[in-house]
Amino acid sequence: MKKSFAALLTALVFITGCSTKKEVEYNKPAIYWYQKIIKKISVGDLDKADEYFTSLQSEHIGSPFLAEAMLMLAKAHMENEEYLLAQFYLDEYIKRYATYRKREFAEYLKIKASFLGFKNLYRDQKLLMDTIKDANGYLEKYPDSEFVPLVQTILTKLYMAEFILNKEIVSLYKRRGKPEAAKIYEERLKSSWINDNEILRPESAWYEKMLDW
Repeated sequence: MKKSFAALLTALVFITGCSTKKEVEYNKPAIYWYQKIIKKISVGDLDKADEYFTSLQSEHIGSPFLAEAMLMLAKAHMENEEYLLAQFYLDEYIKRYATYRKREFAEYLKIKASFLGFKNLYRDQKLLMDTIKDANGYLEKYPDSEFVPLVQTILTKLYMAEFILNKEIVSLYKRRGKPEAAKIYEERLKSSWINDNEILRPESAWYEKMLDW
């Protein structure tokens, strides 16, 4: 009985000790959370930076630090090749702080994140088409933007990827004995401004060369 009581007491002391060491942080000033986010981004701990952002947002919904934190986290996730998370922060940024100039920059970053997010030409066909549409829409919406040359470069590489994809589809349909379906994509190739002789066919994964900056 004494041994059981001693074991129970030891366990309670251990649990109490752990709970006191792991103090839950809450009800802190906005600058506190903002500085925590910056610190964690600087050391590459983006999971913790995301947690601190959640605290900043829940405790200080009207803080001017939120906009900057969203952009910082979007860029950090892009650098870490976490493009979906980057787009999440950019979408929230656009939704809440949608002045013309801020949208111009954030929408450019979204296009870049989509562009860099391609992993497989054949599995990501919808992403390819959507990004081409978004890039063209950006050029129409912000014709005088300083980011226009960058978006044009992205768009050119996307069109080259689309051209290669259409050639592969033509070849596939011909091998499967579907000449009518092949003709549809052959017409797309003919209407393209891309010159096949000017495209350097990637020997490895297509994005490793065509998406190279």
